[in-house]
Amino acid sequence: MDIAFSAEDLAFREDVRTFFAEQFSPELQTRMRSNDFKAAIVDWQKKLYDRGWIAPNWPVEFGGTGWTATQKYIYETERSEAGIPPTIPFGLSMVGPVIYQFGNQEQKDYFLPRVLKSEDWWCQGYSEPGAGSDLAALKTKAERDGDDFIINGAKIWTTYAQYADWIFVLVRTSNEGKKQEGITFLLCEMKSEGIKVNPIISIDNEHSLNEVEFNNVRVPVKNVVGEINAGWTVAKALLAHERTSIADVAQSKRTIRQIKEAAAKEINGGKALLDDPSFQGRIADIEIELMALEFTELRTLAAMSAGGFPGPESSLLKIKGTELQQATQALRMEVAAHYQGVLPTDLDPEQLGHDFGSEARRSFMYGRASTIYGGSNEVQKNIISKFVLGLE
Repeated sequence: MDIAFSAEDLAFREDVRTFFAEQFSPELQTRMRSNDFKAAIVDWQKKLYDRGWIAPNWPVEFGGTGWTATQKYIYETERSEAGIPPTIPFGLSMVGPVIYQFGNQEQKDYFLPRVLKSEDWWCQGYSEPGAGSDLAALKTKAERDGDDFIINGAKIWTTYAQYADWIFVLVRTSNEGKKQEGITFLLCEMKSEGIKVNPIISIDNEHSLNEVEFNNVRVPVKNVVGEINAGWTVAKALLAHERTSIADVAQSKRTIRQIKEAAAKEINGGKALLDDPSFQGRIADIEIELMALEFTELRTLAAMSAGGFPGPESSLLKIKGTELQQATQALRMEVAAHYQGVLPTDLDPEQLGHDFGSEARRSFMYGRASTIYGGSNEVQKNIISKFVLGLE
């Protein structure tokens, strides 16, 4: 694959940089870190929609950009370098691709434009208290009642459910055959009677996770994506899209750059930490692996640009991407040293040396989950052994 920047690519990069500089204001960034988080994210995503950049990985016929793999690489690199968060994935990277791949025409016509315009905020109903990485063990039940399903059960670790308008949920509609064969993929409005959202405060003291209870919740049968009892195929396709985005190479590269900048200012034994050979070696090891992962990600993007869908290589991206995220988070913690204990309200870069101490601590703690969510890395290794190596 040739990713050398052509004159057109360089012009595109300048266009991206100009757009980010003009449209992503400090005021918008501040709002994203406040109680105005959802509205700020939606405002930003609407700017991307108006520019035609909201769904780079979607096919053009459904609203995608038609960018090459190189242009996608440029866009993600510039986004990360500018400190701009990625779009919320549940609509754009998960349920949207599933609907245009498996949905009927009515579902495509209604849901896809609303996803692109950020008119609906989605969340994911997969994991359960007793079924996480073993997703096929889910017990949330949906029983047919005329033109509706009635759902009872609970989902857990549901990110941003407190903001969501819709949830895509896996439910058990049959107990016959293999446990994977009785699962159905449903779209459910969060305002439906019988849904209760219970907050979960994570170790970083943030509220992004939730438990969602379903108590006799009615969902129209027309909201089934794919076929009844055939939701396992839909679920796996969605997870492949999710795992591809979890790698987030661009963010890890930005973290490494921040670590280098801080280590250059940190004096240890009369010299900068960045000049320490052992520290340099650890940085180099991560950068080498990031470069290799980046090319794997680009190959996947190139295949998707040609009309394909992510396959078992998404498991490789998930494994290595999350391992490198944790490696960079651990290294950042070491550079932050005792500044990890500083509260955000106490930050004073001139006095404290590292203004990222609190953020380093919180990202490190939350990052321990990255090798678990989206399907644990142990499960991803099983997928690779089966579908890549041909082992059973």
